[in-house]
Amino acid sequence: MSILIKGATVINEGKRLENASILIEGEQIARIYTSGDELPTADRVIEAKGLLCLPGVIDDQVHFREPGLTHKGDIASESRAAILGGVTSFMEMPNTMPQTITLEAWKDKMEIAKKSSLANYSFYFGATNDNAPLLTHVDRKHTPGVKVFMGASTGNMLVDHDDALRAIFRDSPLLIATHCESEEVIQRNKAKVIAEVGNDPDVKWHPVIRSAEACYESSLKASQLAKEAGAKLHILHLSTAKELELLDESQHITGEVCVHHLWFTDQDYERLGTRIKWNPAVKTLQDREALREAVRSGKLNIIATDHAPHLLSEKEGGALTAASGGPLVQHSLLMMLELADQGVFSIERVVECMCHNPAELFEVEQRGYIREGYFADLVLVDPNKSWTVSKDNIASKCGWSPLEGHTFGHSVVSTFVNGTEVVKDGAVIADLPKVARPLTFNHKEWR
Repeated sequence: MSILIKGATVINEGKRLENASILIEGEQIARIYTSGDELPTADRVIEAKGLLCLPGVIDDQVHFREPGLTHKGDIASESRAAILGGVTSFMEMPNTMPQTITLEAWKDKMEIAKKSSLANYSFYFGATNDNAPLLTHVDRKHTPGVKVFMGASTGNMLVDHDDALRAIFRDSPLLIATHCESEEVIQRNKAKVIAEVGNDPDVKWHPVIRSAEACYESSLKASQLAKEAGAKLHILHLSTAKELELLDESQHITGEVCVHHLWFTDQDYERLGTRIKWNPAVKTLQDREALREAVRSGKLNIIATDHAPHLLSEKEGGALTAASGGPLVQHSLLMMLELADQGVFSIERVVECMCHNPAELFEVEQRGYIREGYFADLVLVDPNKSWTVSKDNIASKCGWSPLEGHTFGHSVVSTFVNGTEVVKDGAVIADLPKVARPLTFNHKEWR
């Protein structure tokens, strides 16, 4: 089947093409037409005048909670939220139950996604204090990287033995993605806060306990290990101005910023409470502005979500008791387009950081761009149609969002995954065929 998307404004590779058209044949982009070109016939024509056409978003950090934590979310529900928000590909984290720390557990996740995912999928392999020998056996074609928790985590996911860390950084054939918060600094801060305000501190103390110092000390250690081993390091969810000093112009040490650290500040705890409790914590206005500037300047080149749903009942409590994390994958693109409208970033830069650059950093094959011969992962956005977040339109299984009541000036009209329209008029198409594919990676030797 052929589809012609006609007359859109295409945002791609730093350019804006007005009145452009895209011919989809099967799973791929067959041809891109500019204004004045003679257009072909097609089985279906989508009139897209007045709409923006963007590459599908690639989110390099999500927690979809399956297996084992499916009361919060699962691959089917959270990938549904993803495509509604224009996210067509994701890279999912290993802290599920069981954890993705064996080759068998990784394969099991791939099988679940094959049956239920509505978006293209991939899964990190999780490193532990004792599984470094497995790293050389991971499926390089289908694994985005190795995840290392260098801070508080659950179970066996916290890697806190120096020998184990050195072995991981020395032996991993893939990019190493890290969660960096110093447990030592966190525990010291925690003791001080408890001594000052008692055993149940309010959530406003969360960024004091999980401080900028905790983030920097751990990120510094990760960068030192990477330099010693000649490893490729990607520091996830940077949240402080100081950590930006550690990023390497050679691009062997890169960073990611998440939408909540570009959107909220510590002033929002009073209004939203634990709904904006994440690890690392949302920090100061100064930190947020430094992160925004780093995106504008090109020092930070990846924007993701750290989508991590919990039930609202699990978000009850304070700085020490409420669960950390929240749902964002359905709204991340709209959040960044709103910031673009405010002049914080250009739309072209948003597309670079959410689509092009994740594809480049992780060496994703044939995705992340609107190019002839690439998979037709596309999003049509109406820049003149508002959309308000409400409980009625939240697709994540947890059923809430820190953005409830917020009205965006843009709305996602259509999403295409591998040439198939999976979202039409802002709703998931019923009885979708299984069109999602595993992401493939062309990992080059970089040591």
